[in-house]
Amino acid sequence: MQYNSQSSPLLTTTMEKAFARFSASTITTILLLVCIFNILGVEGSIGVNYGTVANNLPPPAQVAHFLLESTIINHVRLFDANAEILRAFAHTGIAVTISVPNDQIPHLTKLGFAQEWLKSNVQPYVPATNIVRILVGNEVISTTNKLLVGSLVPAMQTLHTALVGASLDRRIKISTPHSLGILSSSSPPSTGKFRQGYDTHVLKPLLSFLRATNSPFMINPYPFFGYSPDTLDYALFRPNSGVLDENTKLSYTNMLDGQLDAVFSAMKLLGFTDIEIVIAETGWPSQGDPSQVGVDAESAAEYNRNLMQHVTAYLREEFRIVPAGHDSGVRYWNPKANASETLSWQAKSSIPTNPSTAPVAAPPVISPGPEGPKGKKYWCLPKTGADVEALQRNIDYVCGLNMQYCAPIQEGGKCFLPNTVRAHAAFAMNAYYQGTAKNVYDCNFEQTGAISNVDPSYGNCKY
Repeated sequence: MQYNSQSSPLLTTTMEKAFARFSASTITTILLLVCIFNILGVEGSIGVNYGTVANNLPPPAQVAHFLLESTIINHVRLFDANAEILRAFAHTGIAVTISVPNDQIPHLTKLGFAQEWLKSNVQPYVPATNIVRILVGNEVISTTNKLLVGSLVPAMQTLHTALVGASLDRRIKISTPHSLGILSSSSPPSTGKFRQGYDTHVLKPLLSFLRATNSPFMINPYPFFGYSPDTLDYALFRPNSGVLDENTKLSYTNMLDGQLDAVFSAMKLLGFTDIEIVIAETGWPSQGDPSQVGVDAESAAEYNRNLMQHVTAYLREEFRIVPAGHDSGVRYWNPKANASETLSWQAKSSIPTNPSTAPVAAPPVISPGPEGPKGKKYWCLPKTGADVEALQRNIDYVCGLNMQYCAPIQEGGKCFLPNTVRAHAAFAMNAYYQGTAKNVYDCNFEQTGAISNVDPSYGNCKY
């Protein structure tokens, strides 16, 4: 999940605005992408599923503009490869995941078809639209359709071959989402196991492909399907007494964490502990049988709200979700333990001292704590030699979070000149850093940023 350092109330309020404005387009489900970026020392992003099976939907251009200007959402998942939507997200910097329908999976096993699919659905839109992932089908194994299940991994492999041929394999990754129905056991989480038959014949080859292509294992966990009236609080992230896994002695305070750990345990049995787990979608129904407890609009909103708070709570404690190579499974890891290593980068920053001269190196600051000595001011700037493409991604990320960060580097702005990626990245990265708690990891930016005690301001451009 790509968390950012804004506080939970702001994040929740922003998301609620999105839910209220676009509930018809199924933005009530949340797309949590774990492995898109490693920015700010915290992995992943919060995004939305953009469904189109509804009436009176706002135009795609309006949706893209709203997400870009009024929310901190920077990832969108489409359930197809809708051309109008892809064009609408051009030049927004928002990462887009597109999907191949289940019925096309057998055709994708043929290289010619895969190449034509890319030419029609991907190549006309990149790089203007930031397509980062293609999902081959959705919950294919749960269909139990032998043709679809048997074609799944070959289709993914063939599509990857087509991406390689188009030189897009580094930009775009391939995966496929699964329901929790692929598990034969999930409680307690340490006993998680894939269904027999599918485990070795389908999932093991699939996991091997994901490992080889550095792609994530994607899952659609819905606590709703596992709850009872007695476990409603546990499923909705409400205060509860927790559930203890006797094997690991881990206590779970919500069902979603347990479901994720069960998936990790199943992967571990097959020897795959180094593949990231991505939540492709999750949510709670807003309507159901009148006799069902907790199935209403209020509970659905509560699930989304509590999930967001659960996610951002770990950010405030400086945690990130990573698959750990030990018995605890997908746990929350505190980077404070590695603070001394983080602070010993010995990095140098390159900054523009004025619009007409080349950037000079600024001395690094190795501070004794996350914020450095009290009373002193610091700036976040690009490291010397940082890759220009990486710096452009930093600009897109920060400006996508809040365009106010980037107003001074727009044409006519006080910091527009020099009009270079490095100069604009310096301003954007620092604007983000100044708006956070100013921890060291707030200036990580995939290790392209460094903290400096040299004020990079020049002329009327104030950092």
